[in-house]
Amino acid sequence: MKKLSFTLAAASAICAAALTFNANADQKIPVLSAQELVNHCKLPASPDSRSYCIGYTTAIYDTYLATRHPQRAKNTICVKQPAPKRDEVIADYVQFISQTAPMLANDPAAGTFLSFLSMRFPCAKK
Repeated sequence: MKKLSFTLAAASAICAAALTFNANADQKIPVLSAQELVNHCKLPASPDSRSYCIGYTTAIYDTYLATRHPQRAKNTICVKQPAPKRDEVIADYVQFISQTAPMLANDPAAGTFLSFLSMRFPCAKK
């Protein structure tokens, strides 16, 4: 009898977890837009906004570096050394979204930042 109770309890827990997972799978997860990132990055910025901007943009670039596989996908961002100052690159991104490409303001911030970096730091043609 204890074995049957345990089995029923385990089955109930699995069903509850599956129902919860399915309910959450339908949720739309908000993605930071380019305009929202610009709002954090434009100057003057509060210390919290500045930290958020630097952390977010650094994470985007670091993720690009960590996940690209040179033998399977060509590099699209090639930063020459010495690299420009971080604040200069961020200010250029803010200007890019605000003035050059405002039609991208509602696009995901990570994608627009990577596209910007690809244009700002193109790799040499081979």
